[in-house]
Amino acid sequence: MQIAEIILGELRQEGKSTVRMLERVPADKLDWRPHAKSMSLGELAYHLAGLPALAVMMLRTGELDTGRARPAPGAQHDVAAVDMYRRNLDEFRSAIGSMGDEEMMQPFTLRRGDKVMMEIPKSAMLRTILLNHSYHHRGQLSVYLRLLDVPVPAIYGTSADEPG
Repeated sequence: MQIAEIILGELRQEGKSTVRMLERVPADKLDWRPHAKSMSLGELAYHLAGLPALAVMMLRTGELDTGRARPAPGAQHDVAAVDMYRRNLDEFRSAIGSMGDEEMMQPFTLRRGDKVMMEIPKSAMLRTILLNHSYHHRGQLSVYLRLLDVPVPAIYGTSADEPG
């Protein structure tokens, strides 16, 4: 099995859970934040929804400069996060669908300006920045929803709100 097939297989399952979480984001609470230093609910949802598109860009360029990677705080969005996520996930699937293992092993560089933070294969970047990073933010989103008393969907097994 090729690396791309493994990643796509994981995304088939995990993408469904992410969609269920994004579907619960209340549109009237997008400015809410649990702490002054936290992202707002809207910023978090749109960040999560944008990660597959970011991964496509990183695959194509072979690098990311984190010093220039942040969206403008409080940016307005004209599309629902769940629709954005689905569109970006489809673009990501298309981008890696034909990638062979050799291409997945090409180098990726994460930098902040001139400082190289890490150099890893593109496949490791997808695991770290797309998958693990997405799960981290999806977990944050579940806490935001709980604090807003929005029913949290079951992801692995059950939740306090859904039998699974």
